[in-house]
Amino acid sequence: MTVVSRPSRVVSLLGGSINPPANRCTHKTPRTVSPWTGEPGTAGRVVVVGAGKMGLPLAVQFARHGWHVTAVDVNPDVVAAINEGRSHVAEEPGLAEGVAEAHAAGRLRATADGAAALREADVAVLIVPVMLDDTQQPDYRSMDSAVHSIAGGVHPGVTIIFETTLPVGDTRGRFAPMLEAATGLKAERDFFVAFSPERLYSGAVFANLSTYPKLVGGIGPESGRRAANFYDSVLDAEIVAMSCAEAAEFSKIADTTYRDVNIALANDFARYADRVGVDIQEVIDGANSQPYSHIHQPGIGVGGHCIPVYPHLLLSRAPDLEVVAVSRRTNDAQVGNAIKSLEALLGSLDDVPILVLGLTYREGVKELAYSRALPLIERLSFHGADVSAYDPLLSDDDIRRGCATPYQWGQPGPFRAIVTQTADKLWAHMDLSLFPELEVILDGRNSLREMDLPEAVRYVGIGVQAGTRRRPAGAPTQAR
Repeated sequence: MTVVSRPSRVVSLLGGSINPPANRCTHKTPRTVSPWTGEPGTAGRVVVVGAGKMGLPLAVQFARHGWHVTAVDVNPDVVAAINEGRSHVAEEPGLAEGVAEAHAAGRLRATADGAAALREADVAVLIVPVMLDDTQQPDYRSMDSAVHSIAGGVHPGVTIIFETTLPVGDTRGRFAPMLEAATGLKAERDFFVAFSPERLYSGAVFANLSTYPKLVGGIGPESGRRAANFYDSVLDAEIVAMSCAEAAEFSKIADTTYRDVNIALANDFARYADRVGVDIQEVIDGANSQPYSHIHQPGIGVGGHCIPVYPHLLLSRAPDLEVVAVSRRTNDAQVGNAIKSLEALLGSLDDVPILVLGLTYREGVKELAYSRALPLIERLSFHGADVSAYDPLLSDDDIRRGCATPYQWGQPGPFRAIVTQTADKLWAHMDLSLFPELEVILDGRNSLREMDLPEAVRYVGIGVQAGTRRRPAGAPTQAR
């Protein structure tokens, strides 16, 4: 037997999900038909409503598999860019090339007129946001508007698929009746309606599309069949035909809520690790060496369009689900816990200069949706701190809109504390000699736990303490 200090096989979800190998494409060139009825080996015309960070890659994916695609968006700049063969989304690998390729082949165009586009189409895929209102209830304004915008184009034989994550029952109970009322047609008889959740990760969308099983559920058998056959014609992943739209809706919410609950548990474990003086990363690695354990990573909070939002879609229909509700509160409380840690080390934060690194909800993704940096800056400012911030993806104006003073990377500063809100690898290359007054680094993603720090700088992680964190070989051990 071999004695090792760390497990050799650890399932780690730090920064995202595990990536299984992609499936190779086995599609042959399809036969274009009109109307398209779901016959294998055929392609038709599809409308993608919402040409954003997920919608535009979907449009490219469909075009690459022989479909003629019309992207519908309310933003005229987005429409103009696509019609010029340009992607307005800069951060997605392969997307710019895909848009140019599909446009040049005559299989991708864009319009703001959803009804006109749908009149000529066989399938519509809607992927516009359903977020939360001020009371943490679903905000349907964008989706309702999108549905009304295409209703005038709904015709017999068309298939309408919702990819936006929805509360369970909305495909059947809210949107199918909305379309019926607007058209006088009957769903599942005259036209077909299904739900198929997007399961994509910014920065890896095309890889995800060829990897993750595609869940599809219709409001009836024919709706489910047509939707499943559509995805089978455009995706290289396994297509999972579920029993109904509700099962597919619930599966997506269960997936994301599981991650929120798991992260909340990791954050609870991190607080206990601080109490007993052990490194939570070592604990998680040890626990996850047992194949039934999949503890996620603790952090300063959970951001993005998905994990902070979708548990509330579940709670909007089932407010009695206590574990879900407590987990949301636990993760949202991480910003307050960070403030308390800073106050414990620095005393009053009044007039204390603090630098926040990373404003986007995740490193490498230019998106501020539910980013924990925004409440972090707000809370620090409320406590009197003088907050500066930097993010390599954001402009100075973006930083100012986040209510912080822009910091110029590589310049000296008077900061007494630095808080990392993302795990950008750039932070590990900071020249700390630029900050002679620095007393504390609060590592909100535990990504600097091996960084060599000056003697006078105190390290605080999330369940990682100054005395337990890993340091470079030969670095002195800080006293517990």
